[in-house]
Amino acid sequence: MTDSPAGDDPDGGDPPVVYRLAPDCTVTDVAEGEQFHATVNGVVDYGVFVDLSEHLSGLIHESDLDTDYAVGDDLVVTLEEIKDNGDLSFVPAAPEDSETVERRHEYDRSGAGALDDSIGATVHLEGEVAQIKQTGGPTLFRVRDETGVVQCAAFEAAGVRAYPGIEVGDVVHVTGQIDEREGVVQVEVADIDRLEGGRADAVRDRLAAGIVDAAAPGDPDPLVEWPALEKLRPGLERVARRLRAAVLASRPIRIRHHADGDGMCAAVPVELALRRFIEDTHADPDAARHLLRRLPSKAPFYELEDVTRDLDFALEDEARHGQQLPLVLMLDNGSTAEDVPAYEALSHYDIPLLVVDHHHPDPDAVDPLVEEHVNPYLVEEDYRITTGMLSVELARMIYPGLETGLDHVPAVAGIADRSKATAMSDYLDLARQAGYDEVFLEDISEALDVAAHHLRYNPGTHLVNDLLDVGGDPDRHRDLVPLLAQRGREEARAQLEAADPHVERTTAENGAHLCLIDVENHAYRFTYPAPGKTTGEIHDSVVEDTGDPVITIGYGPDFAVLRSDGVRLDIPEMVAAINDELPGAGVSGGGHLVVGSIKFVPGMREAVLDALVEKMGDAEIDEALQAARRT
Repeated sequence: MTDSPAGDDPDGGDPPVVYRLAPDCTVTDVAEGEQFHATVNGVVDYGVFVDLSEHLSGLIHESDLDTDYAVGDDLVVTLEEIKDNGDLSFVPAAPEDSETVERRHEYDRSGAGALDDSIGATVHLEGEVAQIKQTGGPTLFRVRDETGVVQCAAFEAAGVRAYPGIEVGDVVHVTGQIDEREGVVQVEVADIDRLEGGRADAVRDRLAAGIVDAAAPGDPDPLVEWPALEKLRPGLERVARRLRAAVLASRPIRIRHHADGDGMCAAVPVELALRRFIEDTHADPDAARHLLRRLPSKAPFYELEDVTRDLDFALEDEARHGQQLPLVLMLDNGSTAEDVPAYEALSHYDIPLLVVDHHHPDPDAVDPLVEEHVNPYLVEEDYRITTGMLSVELARMIYPGLETGLDHVPAVAGIADRSKATAMSDYLDLARQAGYDEVFLEDISEALDVAAHHLRYNPGTHLVNDLLDVGGDPDRHRDLVPLLAQRGREEARAQLEAADPHVERTTAENGAHLCLIDVENHAYRFTYPAPGKTTGEIHDSVVEDTGDPVITIGYGPDFAVLRSDGVRLDIPEMVAAINDELPGAGVSGGGHLVVGSIKFVPGMREAVLDALVEKMGDAEIDEALQAARRT
C-alpha cells in the first residue's frame, strides 16, 4: 500500500485526495479536514452513522444531509471534528477528479529479538514465517524479523490448525500478548494477517537489509600469523556470512564431517560457535537442538548412504515440523569427484552446500554444485593446512565472542593429520601457552581416534566435547583423555604385534621400502584400530626404523589403504589411470595426494594391487625431505 501524510493539502493544482483506511486504522491515523471513503452502518432520526474502518466510525448530523442514505451505501465524507470525548463528526463531500490513497495503521512495531522485558504487553510484529508446527494444543508459528526469531502460539480447538491460510515464507503482521511458558518467551496470538503487495515488499526489503547487516562475520586477528592462511580468509568469511544468515533465517544447518581427529577438530568449534549464535538470536532455548546437527561420515567423502539419511530426516522435519530444508556444511570432506553423486541428489531440493576441506579437490566436478568451496589447493597451498586449522578461524568469525578455549585445537588437528606445515611450531607454542604440552596433545588426538572408531555414525556430542575440551567439562577432559589414549595405544600395539609377522617387505622400483599387509586376514577385525589406522601404525613403525622413503599398502577383499612417506605420490591421478587401464575394476576413492584409500571389485584385487605397486614404484623420491631428515 502507499500512504500520504495526514496533513496533505489537496490544493495547489493536485487532485483532491480521498483516503481509504485499512481495517485496523484508528483515530490516530486521521486528521480534521481530510476526506475518506465511508460506508453507512446505521440510519437514525438525527443523522447517519458511517464506518471508515473496523475501529473508526462517526456521525453525519441530519442538518448536513441533503440526500437519503441506507445501510451499506458508500460515500465520501470530510472529517469535520474530533471531539474531546473521541467522537467523530463528518459531513458529506463530493470531490471531483479525486485521487484515492490507501492508508494503513502505523503501529509501534516491536522487535522479535527484544521481547524479554515486556511480559504481559501487547505487541505488533511484522516478519516472515520461518516455521509452522502443529501441536496437540496450539499452532506454533516461528516469526523472524531483522532482530531475531520468536515463537507465536495461536489457539483454536485442541490440535486444530490455526490460521490455515498462513504458510511458511509468508510475510505477516502478528498482534498478541507477550507471555512466558516454561522459560520460553512467546507471543500469544490475537490475530495474524498476511501482508501483500507493497507492504509485504517493504517488510521483505527490511528483513533482507537487516540480515545483510546482522550476518556480517567477525574479523578477529588469526591465532597465528601465517601468510598461507591469509589467502583462505576471504573464503572463510563468505562461509561464515552464509552460516550466520541461515541462523537469522531460522534455517536448519547440518554439519557433515570426516569421522577422524581433524574432522572433529573442524566440526566441534563450528558447532559451538553456531550454537551460541542461535541462542543469541532465537528466543526459544531449545532452538539449537532443532536447528543444528553435527553428523560424522566414515568415508572422506559424502557417501550416498549419508545423503540418503540426511534427505530422509530433512524431508520428514519439513513435513512434520514445518521446518525449512537445511543448509549442509561439509568439513574435512566434500572436495572430490566422489562427492558428486550425493551432491546431485541434493540438487533436486532447496539445500545449499558449503565446503571447507583440505583433501585434493576436483573443482571442475564439485564447484557447479556448491555455493562456497574453501580448500588450500585452490589458492596454491596443500593439505598441510588442515581443515581443523581453517575451521577454528571460521568459528571465531561466526561468533566473535568465541575468543578463548580454542587455542589448542589447531595443534591437535595438525597432529591428527600429521601436518608438516611451517606454522605447526607456532600452533604448538600457542597450545603450550594455553596449558597443553605436545605429549598431551598427542593423547587428545589418540583419544579422538578411539572415540570416532567406537561412535561410528553417532556424533557423541558430549563425549567428544569433553575429549577435545571445547564446550565440555575440563575436569573430565583431563581424566578421560589419558584413559582412552592409553587404551587406544595398547590395542594398536596388540594389533601391530599380530600383523607385523605377516607384512610382505620388498623394495619398489624407485628404491622406497614397499610394505604390503592383508589386513582382512592378518589383523583383528571389528576392533580398534580399523584397517586404515592399522596400516598407518605399520607404516609409521617402518618409517621410524629406517628413516627412508616408505610405501605401505593395507588391503582387503575389495579395498586398499595407501600410505607413503618421502615419495611424491598423486593418489587421485593413480586412481584415474588404473580405471583407464583396468576396465571393470571399479576403482574409486582417493583422499590426500600421499595418503588415501580406494575400493574395487573383489575379482580384480590382484590386478589392482599390481597396478598400484607399479605406479607407486614409478613415483619420484622426495629428495628435499630426505635431505632434511639427514640434516
